[in-house]
Amino acid sequence: MPWIKNFDVEQTLDKAMQVFWARGYEATSMQDLVHFMGINRGSIYATYGDKRKLFISALQRYDQDWRQSQLAVLESHPSPRAAISKLFNDWIERILRDPDRCGCFLTNTALEMASHDPEIGALVAKTQRETEDFFARLVKKAQGLGEIPAATSPRQAARTLLAALIGMLVLARSRPERALLRSISHGALSALG
Repeated sequence: MPWIKNFDVEQTLDKAMQVFWARGYEATSMQDLVHFMGINRGSIYATYGDKRKLFISALQRYDQDWRQSQLAVLESHPSPRAAISKLFNDWIERILRDPDRCGCFLTNTALEMASHDPEIGALVAKTQRETEDFFARLVKKAQGLGEIPAATSPRQAARTLLAALIGMLVLARSRPERALLRSISHGALSALG
């Protein structure tokens, strides 16, 4: 007889995501996961695998639910330049509302694990490349609408925007100051011309 799960697999994964996002991989113990997910250790292993596999699933869930969905909505914005500005402004407001200073799960993971875990490093690098490509597409689209000068290199602008966004998300963990975050956003947008 197959084992029947008495919990919602997706909701429980969301709980794991929240714990890892707030604490990071190393600082999250299996006991923390048992407590916050509300299921026993055996159920975690049977459903999600070990802690590392659960972490990767949680990170992929974050990428899908947060990054990919946010970029998809912004990509359909009628003004590409306004969409870029909105991305920065939305992050600033999210940062300022977060008393726990959780920041961005992907950025936190890049800092904590990407340099010594090749699989997780590759996953984070992929999301960064996709975000860079998103910025490049918006810059090209904005050039077509006359919102950004034609002389601006879309790829270079995309890399500048990505670096500014990641830098802002890192600073937000220790210095969630509106003026600082706004100045980073303003500088990035000014570089577009």
